[in-house]
Amino acid sequence: MCQVNEEYHDGLEQAQVPGVSKKCVKCKEASAAVVIRAGDAYCRGCFKEYFIHKFRAMLGKNRIIFPGEKVLLAVSGGPSSCSMLSQVQEGLSQNAHKKLRFLPGIVFIDESGVLGQSLEERQKTVSELQAVFRATGFPFHMVPLEQVLEVPSSVVVTAPSPSDQPASAYKAAVDRFIQRDSSCPTSQEQKERSLPVVQEAHTRLLQQLVGSAKTLTAKQDLLNTLKQHLLVHTARTEGYSKVMLGDNCTRLAVKLLTSISVGRGAQLAQDTGFSDTRYGDIILVRPMREYSAKEIAFYNHMFSVASVFVPSLDTKSTEKASIQRLTESFVTKLQTEFPSTVSTIYRTSEKLQTSCRSSSTAEPSDRCLLCVCAMDTAVEDASAFQATLTSVQLSQVKVPGSCSTKVPGLNQAPVELQAPAPSGQCCSSGGGGGEDCGRAERGGSCCSSTEKPEAIDLKSLLCYSCQLTIKDMSSVECLPQYILSEAKRRQRRSQMREDISEFLLCDGDGDDS
Repeated sequence: MCQVNEEYHDGLEQAQVPGVSKKCVKCKEASAAVVIRAGDAYCRGCFKEYFIHKFRAMLGKNRIIFPGEKVLLAVSGGPSSCSMLSQVQEGLSQNAHKKLRFLPGIVFIDESGVLGQSLEERQKTVSELQAVFRATGFPFHMVPLEQVLEVPSSVVVTAPSPSDQPASAYKAAVDRFIQRDSSCPTSQEQKERSLPVVQEAHTRLLQQLVGSAKTLTAKQDLLNTLKQHLLVHTARTEGYSKVMLGDNCTRLAVKLLTSISVGRGAQLAQDTGFSDTRYGDIILVRPMREYSAKEIAFYNHMFSVASVFVPSLDTKSTEKASIQRLTESFVTKLQTEFPSTVSTIYRTSEKLQTSCRSSSTAEPSDRCLLCVCAMDTAVEDASAFQATLTSVQLSQVKVPGSCSTKVPGLNQAPVELQAPAPSGQCCSSGGGGGEDCGRAERGGSCCSSTEKPEAIDLKSLLCYSCQLTIKDMSSVECLPQYILSEAKRRQRRSQMREDISEFLLCDGDGDDS
């Protein structure tokens, strides 16, 4: 057995941790005030310069935001999004070395209604955030999550994206911006959109919708999808073309592993990349993806960046309450022992690319009804997806007297969206003497008086991950009306295409004579 007084233990070297008395690695003069990583010690001034330069370099390297564009900043009140707001405010100030040239606006989505908070608690949080937003001078919008129940169906349909511009278009846009002498883009009139009055019935419907999910994992996925839909709708109605999100490097590392765990491997490039173009005309941008949570916390503390704590669904929950919380606990604990964990996962996400580059011009039926990403279910038989379905089918017990196997969640019955019309009544009866559809004369039933109610099969309209989310819901009838309306429209379009398929010419057909 090992003995304490053995001589070989003297040869072990202990890693030296940089102290605050160490000189700054950049200026080599001032004493270090913060240690980001082992060996990276910065003084106060150099750390601020390094932090600001990283934000500007991320925007300048990608060149997605053109001068004069309206950009909506999605601020949740957390440290990362508030730090993003501070960087934009710093970049638009008169003392900035290389000023930002876009027109910013702020949006805050209040999800307190899902948590059952009282009106006083919601107003207190909104008041604190309004004080932070007013100090920036930017126009801001306070949007309750209950408004997602009233958005149109077009939010889940990819709008036509602007045509691809050459590389020289960015330089031309800069020249035009300078010629207009728009040296102060923040001089636009500040508009305040306070939190509108929320009806208690809408709050109950939203709570019923989120409460229909049985697991916290499904609740968080559903809630994030609804918030993203509301963000896109707000950007479109207010005239913004870009939306900035405050996802940092640590959050994206957790999101990458979580997405793989819940079956979103095919959508990783859109979920974790710098830009997300799934909606076409509205592009989601993540300029904070180079920052770790540690860097953001140090910067906010040292330079007094205000943030507001807003509770969420997983607040005070155990680490095994959901896949998201378990993955977050795993990554953060591993990061304390191995400081390169987050950066390694993040660098992996940088190399991911979507296989559907032209998906913005694809048919709506080729996109998921919830996440609006390209469908990943139309794959070959020799694939992991088909292998998963086969394993599920083989593990189920057949019902006596039935020749087919029912797979829970995947082979569930279609959702009834409307009640059937009374039998024997024509579709035009009672409408002023119009002609009927003609089916009754041929011995059939009228098109509006079918024997079965119109139903929808959500399974065929969702990607694999969203199928798992819907499977965990006790009732999909709680979904917002804009989702059910779009599902009904897609089903009718698919049925119409199937009815006329025998009259259509294939791509290879033609008259060779």
